Amino acid sequence: MKRAFRYRFYPTHVQAAQLSRTFGCVRLVYNKALAARSQAWEQHRERVGYNATSTMLTGWKKTNELGFLTEVSSVPLQQTLRHLQGAFSNFFAGRAGYPRFKSKKKSRASAEYTPSAFRYRNGKLTLAKMDQPLDIVWSRPLPEGAVPSTVTISRDAGSRHCCARTPSQPPRRQKTWSGSMRGSRPW
Repeated sequence: MKRAFRYRFYPTHVQAAQLSRTFGCVRLVYNKALAARSQAWEQHRERVGYNATSTMLTGWKKTNELGFLTEVSSVPLQQTLRHLQGAFSNFFAGRAGYPRFKSKKKSRASAEYTPSAFRYRNGKLTLAKMDQPLDIVWSRPLPEGAVPSTVTISRDAGSRHCCARTPSQPPRRQKTWSGSMRGSRPW
C-alpha cells in the first residue's frame, strides 16, 4: 500500500536556483513533447508514444539551443514524458480531455524523482545533481521501515516548496500454517 506524506522544506539559494531550473526544464519538455505529438497527429495522423518522445528528448539535449537540459537531472524529464503518456492514455480511453500545455504562471511547478535520482539516508533527502540534502521540516515521522519510492518536489505561487513522498510499506509477514492446521480456517 502506498501513502503520500507532504513535508515543507526550505532550500538554500543554490538549491532553489537548481529546482527552479528543473521546474522550467520539466515544463519545457512537457510542452515540446505535447506539441510534437499534436503536430504528428494533425499532419500525418500518426500516434507518437513515450519511446518516440524519449528519443526526441535525447535529440533535444544534443542541440545547442536546448543543451541546458543536461544541467538538470534526466529523471524528472523522463517522468514528465511518462505523465504526458498517461494523459494521452486517459484521453483516448475517454476518462479525460485532451492534454493542455503547461503555463509558466498558472500551473504548479513540480518535478518527480524516482529512487535512482534521490538518496534518502538517516532522515536526509538529497536529490540528483545537488550537493547538500534538503532542509525538510519533519512534521511527522515516516512509518517504521518505510522506504520512499518516489519524491515529488513542488512549488506553489507563494514560493513555498513541498516534498511529497510516497513510501512503500514494508512487506507483511506471511502466516505459516503447520500441518495440523491445514484445511482448518484460522478464524
